[in-house]
Order: sequence, then structure tokens, then C-alpha cells
Amino acid sequence: MLNAQWLETFVVLCEEGHFTKAAARLNMTQPGVSQHLRKLEDQVGQALITRDGKQFTLTPAGEAVRDVAQRRRNEEIRLRQTLDGDDAGRGEVSLACSGSLAMLIYPRAISLMQKSPGLTVKLEAAPQVRVLEGVLSGLYDIGIADHRPTNPRLDGDLIGSDELCLLLPLTGPAEPDFADLERLGFIAHPDGFAYADELLSANFPNDYQGVDRLPIRSFINQIGQIPEPVASGVGYTILPRSGVDAYPGRQALACMTLAKPVRHDLWLVRRRGKVLAARTQRIVSEVIDAVSELSPLS
Repeated sequence: MLNAQWLETFVVLCEEGHFTKAAARLNMTQPGVSQHLRKLEDQVGQALITRDGKQFTLTPAGEAVRDVAQRRRNEEIRLRQTLDGDDAGRGEVSLACSGSLAMLIYPRAISLMQKSPGLTVKLEAAPQVRVLEGVLSGLYDIGIADHRPTNPRLDGDLIGSDELCLLLPLTGPAEPDFADLERLGFIAHPDGFAYADELLSANFPNDYQGVDRLPIRSFINQIGQIPEPVASGVGYTILPRSGVDAYPGRQALACMTLAKPVRHDLWLVRRRGKVLAARTQRIVSEVIDAVSELSPLS
């Protein structure tokens, strides 16, 4: 490898066309400039200049070395600009998570974009498999999963948990039993059946006979509207705390106190060895803050 310091001295010498001016610009002595030139010529194995009194001209080898040195200098300038440009308020960040978490996180992302017009946040509500596959392929910078990633090319950090809430109308019984739930009917949704198997089987093992036996009062696949019929007194449902906290009518809902709560761990997932840009780290901080504020219903 050609010595970077000697190359820079040579480029400045070529630009100034004079040893004294080059020395002044580099804050060196003239003999120091000459010494760098000789060392570079020794390394190349050819003369780089032809002297004519106080003037000089470049040899063909000198022209080639000058061009290489200038390209290296330009590449370094671009590299430094890229590093200096790692601005937390500029660029694009992509992330994926469950629908309920997306409802909780996106208002924070909007707030960040309002403060930083150069920031673009792309948030996708996706199934767990797609979250992990998307991070692995580079489609997403980060993802939030409900379990530690097992793929050796992924890293995961446990950032909190999301409790499953059995949501009831405020007008219902103070301490409902399974028969009360049966009379209300289940507000089903795409994840609701899996949630029911987890939560109802743990807390009503003698009564719960499986999702195929649940009286279904309604079905809806829009995450933001799932609590609406419950708040209106039509049925009960099961949602993660994040989806409940993001619902504007949260105070119209009651969360049943259960003997055996069920919580899903939340893992922040990224590709192994990937250094996160400042803007991505900023989003990560918001995600962690949002998760830490998941609180019980009063």
C-alpha cells in the first residue's frame, strides 16, 4: 500500500507546482516535502517528476500516482461526509411489529417526524414470521418480536413485556365468571383465537373447551376498532396491553383481574453485527420508552 501521508504531500505539490508553496500549505519544511517525494518514488520504483530549475513536470508515472492519490482523497472526503452525515434527524428508518404495538409506537414516530422534517419512518404491522424474515433480509432496520430470535444471524434484546388483557364493558359484573363471558360473547379478531387459548385455558381450565366452542358475537380485523364493541357493551375480547393503551376510548374499558396473567416478552431484533444509524437509535429509544409505559388499566 502506498503511504497515505506521502501521497497527500505529492498531491499538494502537484496542485501548488512549487516546493516552497507546498511546504507552506502543509506546514512543513521544503526538505521535508522533498523527503516525502523521494520516499514515494522509492516505494513506486520510478521517478515521479522531472526537475527544470525551480520548476518541475510530472513523469507518466507521476501522473498516474497523482490520479490515484486524488481519487483516494476524494473517497476519504466522501467517507467523512457520510460519517458526519449520520444525523438522528435525517434519513429513513424502517421497522415492523405487531398491529397493537404499531398503534402505540406510531404516534411517537409522527411526533419525531414533526420535529425533524428530514426524517422518514416506515412502520409495518406484520405477523411475527414476517418481522423476523424482514429484518434478516434487510427489509426492516429493526423489528419487535414476542420471542428471542433463534436465527444465528439475528440479535435480540429483551425490552419488556406486553400483558394480554381480557377486556370487558364497564357496565358488566364486577367479578364476572366464565358464564358471564359466555353470555356476552367473544369479539373475535385474527389474533384473538390464539390469545383465547392462552388466557382462557390458563384461567378457566374447567370451563374453557376451546375456541371452536366460544360464542362469537362479532369479528373484526381492524386492530384499532377491536375494542369499540366492548366499550359499547357488546361482547368481550382479548388484546395485548399495547393495543388497549393506544385505544382513544381506553377509559370505557375494564380489564379483568386474573389469577394467572399471561405476558408476551418483547424482543428488539436486528441483524447480528449491524451498527445502527443515529436515526435508528433514536427510534429504538422511543420504542423502549413506549414499552416501559405500558400500564394497568385503572
